[in-house]
Amino acid sequence: MTKIALIGAGGKMGVRLATNLKGSKFQVDHVEVSEEGRTRLKQATGAECVDLATALAAADVVILAVPDRLIGKVAHDIVDGLRSGTAVIMLDAAAPYAGELPERADITYFVTHPCHPPIFSDEADPEVRKDFFGGVKAKQAIVCALMQGPEEHYALCEEIARTIYKPVMRSHRCTVEQIAIMEPAMSETVGATLCLALRDAVEEAVKRGVPRGAAMDFMLGHLNIELAIAFGAFPEGRFSDGALQAIEKARPQIFRDGWLDRIFAKQAVMDSVKEICQPPQAA
Repeated sequence: MTKIALIGAGGKMGVRLATNLKGSKFQVDHVEVSEEGRTRLKQATGAECVDLATALAAADVVILAVPDRLIGKVAHDIVDGLRSGTAVIMLDAAAPYAGELPERADITYFVTHPCHPPIFSDEADPEVRKDFFGGVKAKQAIVCALMQGPEEHYALCEEIARTIYKPVMRSHRCTVEQIAIMEPAMSETVGATLCLALRDAVEEAVKRGVPRGAAMDFMLGHLNIELAIAFGAFPEGRFSDGALQAIEKARPQIFRDGWLDRIFAKQAVMDSVKEICQPPQAA
């Protein structure tokens, strides 16, 4: 049986992973330094924690369920305690892409990240559709990258990724750089920023006298069909002539020329992941 050491098992993400690993084919040693986290893990899964050295000594696979800014430090702290051939799984590409991992040729580095349940979903159950994050009830896709290590470790680590993020409908094999392009550049720098801009537009409409309920229904309903048209989920759909005219006039007012090139430039992506890995600045 594959033995997993789950580091950060009592954190928000760690508990999610521990819950999905419970009852799986994998044997798990849970590691959590905080008493609060140990209590949270115990209440959620019934699992008890072991000390770090014990977990590492027996581990075939180590999962680092810790914040991005701690990945490098934790990886350097544990690397000497890993057996040759151990696979280390990280849940985000920021630290690996930023060069935060210690060099050791005889271990595997694997990166995986959830795509989260899609907007255009075939989930019929309203309760399932409320699983916005994924990993509980709603199906989601995942991305995976074998950064270094033998090819046979890809299948093992992907199977673990499918377990910790279940239910999984698709798994995409990518490179670490490709995952870094998708997050933060595509999904956060662009996607999250535009989502907040959409919210700000609703607030501006409300400020100008539009009833909040009407503004919310109008925006979210229009986004449903507009996204479906833009991403090809509604092939017969077309933007109206009025919408096309509004888009043409709005683009230069909202976006500066070359904005995509600036955000997705290799150095811009690297700068972004390096910032993510830094500890928060004191006020």
